[in-house]
Amino acid sequence: MKLTGERPMQGQTPDSLLALHTAGYREVRARMADGRFLDVGCGLGDESVGFAGSERELVGVDYDAETAATAVRTHGGAGMRAICSDGSLLALKGDTFDNVCSSHLIEHFTEPEHHVEEVARVLSPGGTAFFITPNEPADFENPYHVYLFGPDELRDMLGRHFRSVEVHGLDATPRVKADFEKRREMANKLLRLDPLGLRHKLPREAFVWLHATGRRLAYRFTNTEQVGGASGITDDEFFLTDDIDDTTLVLFAVCSDPID
Repeated sequence: MKLTGERPMQGQTPDSLLALHTAGYREVRARMADGRFLDVGCGLGDESVGFAGSERELVGVDYDAETAATAVRTHGGAGMRAICSDGSLLALKGDTFDNVCSSHLIEHFTEPEHHVEEVARVLSPGGTAFFITPNEPADFENPYHVYLFGPDELRDMLGRHFRSVEVHGLDATPRVKADFEKRREMANKLLRLDPLGLRHKLPREAFVWLHATGRRLAYRFTNTEQVGGASGITDDEFFLTDDIDDTTLVLFAVCSDPID
């Protein structure tokens, strides 16, 4: 499977991004209960499988059939099941799961409220849902990120579907944020090759191809020091905070008491 920027991939995605995803899942595990767990947007299941356990039934969802099948082939032995379904129209019964996780997914929907509605629908009345998404001011251009949130907008949208909503920041040490900034500078150098913004006038398929190709070229110059553990960056350098500003990397929302 080629690196496109849509999904994190071991050995190709920079350590800091992989650690960011791992840290988000770590914070979910610290706040969840046993029972039925749904990971919407599970991808290849490399992080989702960490939720498997004797007291937990793990189900993943991905919109791509091949990806969902790969997750089962790779992690089915550890107890993971996966289905192919659209995250904005889940092929699952309502009031079914004790915990639902949507990690770095909501920003991929042009109309994300449908996704939130579906998460609330499949969550059991006493369950907890988790949404992890980039903080709009801190994100940088990605054609797969079509709807970005600040903390207030995210809280307002989730509050229409859950009676209890907490929005925290997931941030990192200065060393890690410097690593993100280095890649942002590399991306900006590439974007300066298109000063008129012509890429945004291309058909979406062409824009996505251009972005993926540019990302692979950029990583070729930085990956020797940023992947495979070479950077030394791990999820230990990420932490939750209630002090959210424009540099906070990610928003982490905890929701309960779904509204019918």
